[in-house]
Amino acid sequence: MKTTTDTNPIDPANFAARVLDWFDHWGRKHLPWQQDISPYRVWVSEIMLQQTQVSTVIPYFERFVAAFPSVTALASASEDQVLHLWTGLGYYSRARNLRRSAIEIVEHHGGEFPTSVTALEALPGIGRSTAGAIASIAMGIRAPILDGNVKRVLARHHRVAGWPGQSETLKQLWLLAEAYTPDNRVADYTQAMMDLGATLCTRSRPQCGRCPLVDSCEGFAAGDLLSFPGKKPKRALPVRDALFLLVHNERHEVLLERRPPSGIWGGLWSFPEISHRQDLNEWCQQRLGVTPIATLDLPGLRHTFSHFHLDIQPIAINVGTAVSTIADQGHHWYSPQQGAELGLPAPVLKLLRQWADTHLHQHTSKASTDQEML
Repeated sequence: MKTTTDTNPIDPANFAARVLDWFDHWGRKHLPWQQDISPYRVWVSEIMLQQTQVSTVIPYFERFVAAFPSVTALASASEDQVLHLWTGLGYYSRARNLRRSAIEIVEHHGGEFPTSVTALEALPGIGRSTAGAIASIAMGIRAPILDGNVKRVLARHHRVAGWPGQSETLKQLWLLAEAYTPDNRVADYTQAMMDLGATLCTRSRPQCGRCPLVDSCEGFAAGDLLSFPGKKPKRALPVRDALFLLVHNERHEVLLERRPPSGIWGGLWSFPEISHRQDLNEWCQQRLGVTPIATLDLPGLRHTFSHFHLDIQPIAINVGTAVSTIADQGHHWYSPQQGAELGLPAPVLKLLRQWADTHLHQHTSKASTDQEML
């Protein structure tokens, strides 16, 4: 397959004019973050939209900005409050970095976002493309962006070979993004390029007949559009096993512990884990000072991360009387009925709900039967 090696832009002014004309007629203008545009709202939306679809992000964005309407409000929030509102969205380092950046903006920038791409990029969790989106959309500063949608449009338009994660391919795409970004209407152009990739130049079913760039698209002309951008080299994901202890007491509370600040699910609340099943009684004696009344294997589940599969075997452990020997900032007796503002990984939340539906239903049914017998 012959691919383009010369990625010089073709009449940047004409390219931008076609994109903007299409945006005026067909671009999305009613997404939540497109209303009351501010650096804060653009920033939150851009971070949430990383590797996440718009339809998924919308309710999370609306809840998040309702709870934290400003960067000052976010900086004042606890990590648990932030992670709680992020539960289920994944890639939780994004949430921790949002809070870290908010604190830095308040403490070192007087609560105002920096007005240069370089200064924005220096904040935790903000890369070059996100900084460009904030600068261009919220501040009207000419700054290119290169999110996944824009990479796909440019790679197909110029038949740029290679996976965008490779440095040489990425370099070529950035040169194109820089060349095509206009001096005027930069906010609309930035949104338009993202919209093109999201709505027309999609991964598997591009609607080329409606694309404003089809006449100059080299991928379309060559008939190999779907070959671009190049795919990430595949590799078999390793599988890890985990034994999750769903310890519950007579008050129907479940013991959770906070994970370390870095690593998988950093800073979130999860179940205690053990390496080997034979360590179960020893763990209960050492950590809780009790012998389990009963244990029960619950249905297992697999959770897939970007670089491995995690096969989870949950074990429900009834410790009877309310155990209070663990009472510190790293542990929490969680009541599924009452809930709490805690950041919970998606599989942990799923297991809690399944356990509550089964266990509490059985308890309620038994209580009703006992009452009838009286």
